[in-house]
Amino acid sequence: MLVTLKQIAEELGISITTVSKALKEYPDVSKKTRKLVRETAAMLNYKPNSFAVNLRTKESKTIGLIIPEIVHHFFSSVIKGIISQAEKKGYLVITLQSNESFELEKKQLDLLLSKRVDGILISLANSTADYKHLNDIIEQQTPLVMFDKIAKLVKCSKVIIDDRKAAYMATEYLIKIGCKRIAHFRGPLLPQNSIDRFLGYKQALLDYNIPYDASLVYINDCGDMSFEEGKKNARQLLKDHKDVDGVFINTDLVAIGAMTEFIKNGIKIPKDINVVGFSNWFMSSVISPSLTTINQPGFEMGKKAFKILYKEIKDKKMNKKATFKEVILETDLIVRDSTKQQ
Repeated sequence: MLVTLKQIAEELGISITTVSKALKEYPDVSKKTRKLVRETAAMLNYKPNSFAVNLRTKESKTIGLIIPEIVHHFFSSVIKGIISQAEKKGYLVITLQSNESFELEKKQLDLLLSKRVDGILISLANSTADYKHLNDIIEQQTPLVMFDKIAKLVKCSKVIIDDRKAAYMATEYLIKIGCKRIAHFRGPLLPQNSIDRFLGYKQALLDYNIPYDASLVYINDCGDMSFEEGKKNARQLLKDHKDVDGVFINTDLVAIGAMTEFIKNGIKIPKDINVVGFSNWFMSSVISPSLTTINQPGFEMGKKAFKILYKEIKDKKMNKKATFKEVILETDLIVRDSTKQQ
C-alpha cells in the first residue's frame, strides 16, 4: 500500500502542506521540521507519486533508445554508456531493438512518443532510406540525437566516428604491409557508415595507385552482417579471386566468420591472406589468430549521446532554441595476429 503525504502529516500532527514543502526543501519550513519529515517519510517507506511529479514538471524522466541489435558487442557497449549517465540524472531508458527493420523502427518511434518520453536516441536500421518519421519528431520538438548509423539529411545532433577515415586507416595498413589485391566485405549498401567505410577503402587504394576493382567488393542486399555472411563471402572470394592477399571487413563478427572459412579451406592467416575487421569486439582478441581491427568507442559514444540529449531536454524546458551539434569520436587501429607486422 502506498504511503501518502496525508499519512505522514497525521503521524507528525502537522499539515499536508508543511509535509509537502519540507520534502521539497522549502526554506520557509524550519530545518528541524524538514529533518523530521524526511526521517518519518523514510521510516514509512514513502515514495513520491511519479505521475503527479511528471504532470507538475512536464517531464516523464524517461528517454527512448532504438538500436538495430542489442546482442551486438558495439551496441551493448553504447547501451552501458547511455545508462551510466542516465542513472546519474534520474532517467529511465526504454530500450527497443529495430532488428534492422525500417517499418519496425517507425512503429517504435510512435510508441515512444505515445509514452511521452522526454527525448530519443537512435541508431538507424540498415533498411532506413526514408527520413520522414525522423523529421516528424523534430517538427514536434521532441529532442532527437542520432549515433553511429545516422542520416546526414536529418537536422539534429549526432555522435559518430569518422568512418571514412577509419576505413582508410585499415586499408592503408594492409597496403603498407605489402598487400596488392585487397577485397572489401561491405555488407549492405545502406546505412551511411557502410557507405563511408567503402569510400575510405576506395580512396586508400587510389591514393596508393592500386586500381579499384568493383568485383573485389562484396555487397549483401539483405543487410545481413552476421558470422554466416562472413563465411559465405569468404567462400565466394576463394572461388572468384585466388590472388587476394588482404581483406577489409565491415564488422568483426563478419570478419570472424570469414576467418573461420579461410582456415577451413587451408588458407593460412596472415601468411596467405591478411584480415582487418571493424569495432574491436571482445571475441576479436581471443580467437586464433586474433583479429586486427578498428577500435570503435561504443561506451564513450553512449555517454556523449546521452549528455547531448540531456542538454537539449533541459534547453527545451527553458524554452531555449535547439542548437544541434555533431561530435566525431576518435578511432584507432588495433594490430593483432591476423595481419603481418609492418
